[in-house]
Amino acid sequence: SRILVLGLAFKENCPDLRNTRVIDIIQALRDYNITVDCYDPWIDRDEAHHEYGLDCLSAPPAPGTYDAIILAVAHRDFIAQGATGIRHWAKPKSILYDVKSVLPATAVDGRL
Repeated sequence: SRILVLGLAFKENCPDLRNTRVIDIIQALRDYNITVDCYDPWIDRDEAHHEYGLDCLSAPPAPGTYDAIILAVAHRDFIAQGATGIRHWAKPKSILYDVKSVLPATAVDGRL
């Protein structure tokens, strides 16, 4: 499986990576040998690599690529796209999980 995690920052609309818990999600998925990509337009990619060893995507993901997408940080960029825009990056039969519960419950497959 290939999963996209949207957001790595500690909180929404902020580049701060200190104390981010998103890294725990990424590591847990990787422990199951799942390929995980991270995309966060707010962060410094060099800092993410230095602090966590992550090579986050530098540009928006390619359409139709992922088996699942996890919305981990509620950046306004992601919310503005809505579930339909976010699902554009996923394969036709995929899962969208909203960790922050910012998208309508009817538009996602799971949420906290």
